[in-house]
Amino acid sequence: MKLDIGGEERFSVPIDRLWQSLNDPEVLTRCIPGCKQMIAEGEDKYRVVLDLRVASVGGSFDGAIGLSDKRPPNECRIAVSGAGTLGQGTGHATFSLMTGPDGVTTMRYAGEGEMGGLVVGVGQRVLKGVAKHLIGRFFTALRKEAGEAAAPGAATV
Repeated sequence: MKLDIGGEERFSVPIDRLWQSLNDPEVLTRCIPGCKQMIAEGEDKYRVVLDLRVASVGGSFDGAIGLSDKRPPNECRIAVSGAGTLGQGTGHATFSLMTGPDGVTTMRYAGEGEMGGLVVGVGQRVLKGVAKHLIGRFFTALRKEAGEAAAPGAATV
């Protein structure tokens, strides 16, 4: 089953600080919902261990994250893959950062994934809702990690 994600988030932190947070495995471990470990396996390549629970459904997953096509501090591509008790999946996304005249850093992101296994039995509409929820949790944690006092606004698609 295919799943598309995309949106825009605004951060009241400097672009360099946000870029640094997005490229720090310790920060990402604290921001990715359910992430227990993020183990370096080469430059910009990581093995991840997740124990993810949404409502009454949960499972454990092992996977990989790779960062590529970096243009600091403005753009990066992320590739993910993994498998676990509820299924398997692969995906990729690109994010871009820009600072506006008001000093606010805007992140735009877009990506797609492909999932299989038991998890697809809940249907695309439910999975899209779960994905939006998890993305929201990620950005809430990222704002805290990057040192933002209050979120200036978000528009997630």
